[in-house]
Amino acid sequence: MKTFSRTVILASAVFVTVVANAGDVKGKVSAPGLKSAENIAVYIDAIAGKKFDPPAQHVMVNQLNLAFTPHDIVILRGTTVDFLNGDHVAHNVFWSSIGGNKALKQNMMVSPGQTKSFQFNNLGTAQILCNLHTEMVGYIIVVPTPYFALTGSDGSFTINNVPPGSYNLKNWSVDGKPTTQAVTVTNAPTNVQLTVSK
Repeated sequence: MKTFSRTVILASAVFVTVVANAGDVKGKVSAPGLKSAENIAVYIDAIAGKKFDPPAQHVMVNQLNLAFTPHDIVILRGTTVDFLNGDHVAHNVFWSSIGGNKALKQNMMVSPGQTKSFQFNNLGTAQILCNLHTEMVGYIIVVPTPYFALTGSDGSFTINNVPPGSYNLKNWSVDGKPTTQAVTVTNAPTNVQLTVSK
């Protein structure tokens, strides 16, 4: 019992130390001229000397009620996305490029109740569509670090547990120009204001 208690205490101390040495990046995006400040991807572009392994956990995109749910997702490069057809009709999932590279196009038929998986190993944005139902559209944004967020309805976002350092904070949105802003992260929360325009 004593050994177990010491192990738990040691593990807790290590966890607290790791969390204490990281900071949250909090901010708000203003979007003049855009339809909305919601669902704008904000992410740390790179961390020098660090590579990130693909996560073991898959991300799910459901095709339900003739819509991609969620409509927008941000994922770390190497993440596998499971495309589930939750409808009673056939769908296909296709994208013509990733980050503008047409050599990375893909097309998958997904029958009702079926799941097709794809590992996204290339950076950039894929606009996902369904040939059978042209109203269906979604976006998958593939980024190089696990430090990312999607803005809420008011444009606010939080990127948790970013290691201290100086980085480039980038964003992507459906109808706005991508921007880059320098940010210095400390052990305390870092507050930023971003503007995304047409």
